[in-house]
Amino acid sequence: METLCARVGDAAVMAVVKSDGYGHGAVTCAREALAAGASWLGTTTAEEALELRAAGLTARILCWLWVPGGPWREAIEADIDVSLGGMWALQEVTEAARAAGRPARVHLKAETGLSRNGVRPGEAWAEFVAAALRAQAEGLVRIVGLYSHFACADVPGHPSIAAQLTLFREMTAYAEEQGVRPEVRHLANSAAALTLPETHLDMVRIGIAMFGVSAGPGLGAPEEYGLRPVMSFRASLALVNQVPEGQGVSYGHYYVTAGETTLGLLPVGYADGVPRAASGSELVLVDGKRCTIAGRVAMDMCVVDLGGDTPPVGSEVVLFGPGDHGESTAADWAAACATIPYEIVTRIGARIPRVYLNPSA
Repeated sequence: METLCARVGDAAVMAVVKSDGYGHGAVTCAREALAAGASWLGTTTAEEALELRAAGLTARILCWLWVPGGPWREAIEADIDVSLGGMWALQEVTEAARAAGRPARVHLKAETGLSRNGVRPGEAWAEFVAAALRAQAEGLVRIVGLYSHFACADVPGHPSIAAQLTLFREMTAYAEEQGVRPEVRHLANSAAALTLPETHLDMVRIGIAMFGVSAGPGLGAPEEYGLRPVMSFRASLALVNQVPEGQGVSYGHYYVTAGETTLGLLPVGYADGVPRAASGSELVLVDGKRCTIAGRVAMDMCVVDLGGDTPPVGSEVVLFGPGDHGESTAADWAAACATIPYEIVTRIGARIPRVYLNPSA
């Protein structure tokens, strides 16, 4: 995080710890990010934000994905900033503010081209800004932020990047002309924070880059930005068996041993975040050697072909890590499974213990 904070200069940094900190553990990662220079925290849901508050974190927190009937009052009373991406959300938050007896801190979400949540430009934005200002005049909200989100910041040179930035500037300028005085205007995600300094504005929202994982295949490897993956996924061999040539392995017998070999059992499966799509890939490091996942990954376990080696039961196996010792990285797993590294790290299941090395506190 220190490297990222230095890269964005005077812009404030929001550490995004949604989805349990991208699988790394939200509370611990939030603490570490704040200790390293971040001043805000970001979550998707109010429940995630409330978890951070319950853990004693007092930094500013923004949560941005709401559905009707959400815990608006609880968020207001916990001093959490909330996102408003439609008139219905403004109506619900003002009702909650009345019930709480205090104003809600709100960020108005502008839809600039991602076509997800947010208010579209033109008449809809004008009506929304006017309604938000009326609610502010009544003491029900404080408009503290204006923001949007890029669609293609991870695709260098994509024409939508400049178009979205231009539209966001126009929409924020309109809001400010009408009397909105935001504390922060924010648009940049990890990819934009790394490569598009003109998008940094008052604050950047850094998520996946904080964990040293590539923000997109078009941006190059993390080390090009002074970053290093922080997560390693390790397991222990639960069993080692010698098997003959022609032995079918795991469900469906899609894998059949080409000759006499040894098989190792790992007590992790797709319920723990080992993608079933990785079946048959040479991704697992055992005693310094890459081994193939033999047969289908099951819910709770998978098998690796040890090629005749007989490491003792209990030996450490590295599924992925930073790649320092020849092990696969999350990016390698993503390539093998036709997905992105985000999915690999965020899907690590809750029953896998997180062990933190050198925490600041």
